Amino acid sequence: MKKLKYFFIIVDFGFIAYWTITIFHLIPDIYLYNDYKNPILVNWNWSFFPLDILVSTTGIYSLILHKKGNPKWGIYALISLILTSVSGLQAISYWTLAKETDITWWIPNLFLLLYPLFFIPKLMDNKKNASR
Repeated sequence: MKKLKYFFIIVDFGFIAYWTITIFHLIPDIYLYNDYKNPILVNWNWSFFPLDILVSTTGIYSLILHKKGNPKWGIYALISLILTSVSGLQAISYWTLAKETDITWWIPNLFLLLYPLFFIPKLMDNKKNASR
């Protein structure tokens, strides 16, 4: 959990910051993805809101449980990691289909897709060993 904690802090509070910035339209237009004003793309972007907030909620909750020594932290951490990877995969899938190559949107979403894959097996091994 030592390393995972920092990833959760960055990602979970990053999602909260992103959605706060999005709600108040604080991102300059130059950094928005192509055709951002298109209502279909606005809906597509907002379709991630529940998923991203669930990622943040489960990740932050796992940090709280871990700090209290509650062994259930691992379950919430695993849920958060899986949902994070799904969020990244969905965005990368869209950018691929749209043939959008803006690196400023690819890098964070590749990060979301890939970083959980390093921690999920460790959490699964811990759960398997704990049940023995």
